[in-house]
Amino acid sequence: MINLPDPDFQPQFYEGVPGKRLLAWIIDTILILLLCVITVVLTAFVGAFVWPILVATISFVYRTLTLASGSATWGMRFAGIEIRAADGAALDPLQAGAHTLGYMVSMAIPILQIISVVMMLTGARKQGLTDMVLGTVALNRRAVLHV
Repeated sequence: MINLPDPDFQPQFYEGVPGKRLLAWIIDTILILLLCVITVVLTAFVGAFVWPILVATISFVYRTLTLASGSATWGMRFAGIEIRAADGAALDPLQAGAHTLGYMVSMAIPILQIISVVMMLTGARKQGLTDMVLGTVALNRRAVLHV
């Protein structure tokens, strides 16, 4: 994690990140559910019969595409955070897919999600379990000055 901000010398990149991740998760969950409802209507309600598969598929595609196209889901963008790779770069599509898969596995196994939340609340870099495994980190977005 050489190119990531040091939490001791640049704590502003990590301040409030767990709360912002929660806000982003709420927003993303609402967006995903709206996409699922729209899909059910467009499939003449056939999608309702495969609701769990529909939600998992739309969630995976939404999270992977948004992370790969800007290192943040729409909820993360609203909350002002982004996910960065260990070298500080934005996530590429493979990293975005791996991060999404890790997230979905941790959501499917409650003890992993609990461990992840505790890690986010107590770690210096506020990383969850998936972040630790992949070497990624959620950061407050850098401010961009427009002159």
